[in-house]
Amino acid sequence: MTPPNSDPSAYVAAIISWYLEMPETPISATLQDHRQARRWHDQSVPLNLAESALLLASLRRLIRPAELPPLSPIRSLAYFQPVVDELRVHPMPAQYLDYLRLKLNRIATGAAPAQVQKTTFSDDR
Repeated sequence: MTPPNSDPSAYVAAIISWYLEMPETPISATLQDHRQARRWHDQSVPLNLAESALLLASLRRLIRPAELPPLSPIRSLAYFQPVVDELRVHPMPAQYLDYLRLKLNRIATGAAPAQVQKTTFSDDR
């Protein structure tokens, strides 16, 4: 099976870049993180699936109920492996990646969610 990106170093660079951009991750990647990214390449994990896993796992942490104890920071790219496995078994629709990017961007920037009309009744009648 041909890897999703035939250039392993470009694949690893993309994964590491996304990893370091995620909230609650280290400011630099370790040798183990690079090895994990290379394993994903060797296992033919598509780049969009890997990015989806990083986004989904990060969002799950960020929207966790406030009354639960805080989680420790993410220390390794291996933290995302269970989500990669999950998405390989249960793939997301293609458009969902854009939604995850938008959702994480809104949470990370502190943007308020869009106001949604709660009923069909208008106050201006």
